Amino acid sequence: MQAIPVTILTGFLGAGKTTLLNRILTEQHGQRIAVIENEFGEAGIDQELLVEQTEDEVVVMNNGCICCTVRSDLVRILGDLARRREAGELDFTRAIIETTGLADPLPVAQTFFMEESIREAYNLDAIITVVDAKHAMGQLDEHREAREQAGFADRILLSKTDLAEEADTAVLIARLQAINPRAPISRVQFGVTELADILDINGFNLDDILQVEPKFLAAGHHHHHHDDIGSFVYRSATPFIYERLEAVFDELIGRFGKDLLRYKGILNIQGDERRLVFQGVQAVAGGTPGAPWRADEPRESVLVFIGRNLPREVFYGVLAMCHPDENPQATES
Repeated sequence: MQAIPVTILTGFLGAGKTTLLNRILTEQHGQRIAVIENEFGEAGIDQELLVEQTEDEVVVMNNGCICCTVRSDLVRILGDLARRREAGELDFTRAIIETTGLADPLPVAQTFFMEESIREAYNLDAIITVVDAKHAMGQLDEHREAREQAGFADRILLSKTDLAEEADTAVLIARLQAINPRAPISRVQFGVTELADILDINGFNLDDILQVEPKFLAAGHHHHHHDDIGSFVYRSATPFIYERLEAVFDELIGRFGKDLLRYKGILNIQGDERRLVFQGVQAVAGGTPGAPWRADEPRESVLVFIGRNLPREVFYGVLAMCHPDENPQATES
């Protein structure tokens, strides 16, 4: 069966995640979605909306969606859902996982790299972060988790903009762009949010990474908030030698793994006609061959790093050693 696309929905307490999920689980949108709710959500799914409880953790909604509660083991419930889908017991075409407001989305994202059975059954489509426009500045100041949730996002949904002053919202958007320049920011009202805003955006597959422009990166240097999370882009028109790149990434992950929140890129590998789609979360990374390079496009490698106080000069230096014109022994330094 085709891999099930998964969206991870994160955001700080009170941002509006559960409101959005309740809407998905009740609206007649014609899609069959498994919504996996962390038990510690701010407000559970409204029990009056449930139709059929198939077992303790899985509930089928009146619009064909499924709602599950994760009490302990995400891997177990994902595996169970996939098996039941294959057996024809459950009918769904995608999954959305809600993390708790204080949760680090890292372990949830890592599940899709580390567990082979999960990697085969599911495809991580994107991490979506909901940000409360009225309260986010204080949350970003005070809570590492709020900054990490913004840094992780493939797309940011800005809620409650009607409750915030427009000038304050503009400052918040600039700050979010400095933390994570790659994530598009959409203003949303959860009564009318389009499902297209959160589904099938291929954020984690990086199909669009060649459009990455570090236009907001400079803002990070002069930002008066001194956020510890930021990002930078490494580009090169010269191909990488795969073995050197592998050795360098082992070194970088060993040194900076816990602060290396997300890294992803499209890579031009010497001797390979296909682009390599590369991505990772902290110390867990993987690469998959992508489409062949077209004759009319530049074979440019683009790598985006998002992390906490990362020394970009170190990254630039060791990555530069992975190209053919450098001494192969240089990567050992």
